[in-house]
Amino acid sequence: MADAGIETIGNSGPGGPFAPLRWPLFRRIWSASLFSNFGQLIQGVGAAWAMTQMTGRAEMVGLVQSATFAPIMLLAVIAGAVADVYDRRKIALYSLSLSLVGALGLSLITALDLLTPELLLLFCFIVGTGAAMFAPAWQASVGEQVPQRDLPAAIGLNSISYNIARSFGPAIGGFLVALAGVLAAFGANALSYIPLIIVMYLWKRMPEKSRLPPEGLVRAVISGVRYVFHSPHMRRVCIRTIILATAGTSASALMPLIARQLLGGGATTYGVMLGCFGMGAVAGALSMAKVRARLSNQRLMVACALVMALCYVSVGFSRSAILTGLLLAIAGSGWMVSIALCNISIQVAAPRWVTGRALASFQTATTGGIVIGSWGWGRVAESHGTDIALMVSGAALIATLIVGLWIRMPEVDEADERLVHQPIDVDRKLDLKGRSGPIVVTIEYRVAMDDARAFYGAMQKVEKIRARTGAYGWSIARDIGDPEIWTERYHTPTWHDYLRQRSRLTETEHEMTQRATAFHQGEEKPRVRRKLERPFGSVRWSDEAPDRGDPDIIMPVSPSQASG
Repeated sequence: MADAGIETIGNSGPGGPFAPLRWPLFRRIWSASLFSNFGQLIQGVGAAWAMTQMTGRAEMVGLVQSATFAPIMLLAVIAGAVADVYDRRKIALYSLSLSLVGALGLSLITALDLLTPELLLLFCFIVGTGAAMFAPAWQASVGEQVPQRDLPAAIGLNSISYNIARSFGPAIGGFLVALAGVLAAFGANALSYIPLIIVMYLWKRMPEKSRLPPEGLVRAVISGVRYVFHSPHMRRVCIRTIILATAGTSASALMPLIARQLLGGGATTYGVMLGCFGMGAVAGALSMAKVRARLSNQRLMVACALVMALCYVSVGFSRSAILTGLLLAIAGSGWMVSIALCNISIQVAAPRWVTGRALASFQTATTGGIVIGSWGWGRVAESHGTDIALMVSGAALIATLIVGLWIRMPEVDEADERLVHQPIDVDRKLDLKGRSGPIVVTIEYRVAMDDARAFYGAMQKVEKIRARTGAYGWSIARDIGDPEIWTERYHTPTWHDYLRQRSRLTETEHEMTQRATAFHQGEEKPRVRRKLERPFGSVRWSDEAPDRGDPDIIMPVSPSQASG
C-alpha cells in the first residue's frame, strides 16, 4: 500500500491506537466486522434468553456459550492451517457464508415455532463453525492490511471492535428481545453478515506466490502444531491463556443468571450487565499502551487476575444492579487487557508462514478455556447457586497466580520476524520429485576445543529452530578421533519439505544459526551434505514403481545430470 493512501484521523500519529484506521482497506473491514460483532452479540442474548425460557437450567444456559465456542476449540488448528495454505480472502467468504446459513436456519425454525433446546444448540454450533473458520484467516490477514509498525495497534482495534459491540450489542439485544422476541435477535444477526461478506468480496487481495506447491492440509496442521510445541514463547502463552480463560469466564457464561437470580431482572437487565462488561473491556483496550509501558507482562497478568477475582467475588455478594454493573465493568477491563496481551504476544512473534496456525493455537487455548469454564461454572451454579459459582471462580483466578510462578508470561517479542530470502535451489545431480524422501541433512563443523561448551549451547537453540521449521530426528555428534569435528544431522519427510524448511527461517532465527556457525574454523564453510534416504524395502527403488508426486518445479535436471 502506498503512503499516499493514508488519511489523517484525529491526532493519531504512527503507532497511535487509531493509526491503522488511516488505511482504507483495514478501515472498511474493521467497520464491517464491528457491525457483524453487533449481530453476533445480539444473537447471543437471544439464544441465552431463549434457553432460559425453555429450560431455566443453569447448565443448559452455560451450554449455549459452549455450543457457540466449541467449534473454535475443535477446528481452530485446522482453520489456521487452511488460512496459511489457501487464499485467506476466499476462506473468509466461505466461512461467513456458513455462519449466515446457520443464522438464517435459526431464524426460520424460530419463526415456524419449532425451536427446541437441541436445535438451538445445533444452530449455535453451525454459526460458531463459520466463526471458527473465519477468525484465523481474518486475523492472519491483518498484516496485509496495515504496515508492520501499526500491527499491534490493529490487533488492539480488532479487540476493541468486539468489545464495542459487547458494550452496546447486549443492551440492544436485551431491548430487542423484550420488544420483539428472540426471532428479531436471530434475524438481526443474519443481516449483520452481509456487509462483511460484501467487503471481503470486493477486496482485491494479491495472494503471495510461492515457487513451491501448497503444503497438504494434514502436513500443514502437523507443521503448525510442531511450531507451537517447539516455541517456548508460544507454548507458555497458550498455557497461561487456557488457564486464565477457564477460571475467568464465569461472569460472561452466567450473565443471564446474574441478571435473573441475583438482580431479579429480565432480558433488559441482562443486556445492560453484558454492556457494562463490554464497556469495561473497551476501556481496558484503550489503556493497553499505557499499562504495558508501566508494567511487565507478568505483573500485568497478575494485576488483571487479582482485579477480576475481587470483582467476581463482590458480584456474588451484590444485589444492586448499579454496583454489579460497576464491578462487571472493572472485571471486563481486566479480562480484555489480559486476553489482548496474550493475543499480541502471539501475533507479533509469529512468522508469516505460520501466522494463521499460531493464532489458531491461541484461539484453541482461549475457546477451550471458555468452553470448559462455561460448562464447569454452569454445573457449580446448578448445584450450589450462581453466587457461589462466582466466588469459586474468583478463588480460581487467585490460584492461577501460583501457576504463573513457574510458567511466567514472556515479554512481547519485538525481534525481527521477517523471513530470510534464502535461495531454495540447491546443488543436486539426482533426479528428485517433490515427494522424494526422506531427506537426510548433515552439516560438519570444525570447532576449537576451548569453544566446545559454548558451541554446544548455541546448537541447543538451533535444534529448536530446526524442529519448529519442519525438521525431525535432530542430533549433534562429536568425532571421537578428531574432537574438533562436530556433525549436525536432521531429517525432513520429503524434498519439498526440505525446501520449505529452508524458506521458513526468520531474521531472528537466521541470526541465531549464524552465531552457532561462527564457531566454525577454517577457510571453507561448514560442509553440508544432503542425502536421499533409501530405507530397506523401499518400493521407490524399483524402476517399475509409480511415483505420482508433485511436478518437479525446482530446476528440472537433464538425463545426463541424473546419472549420479
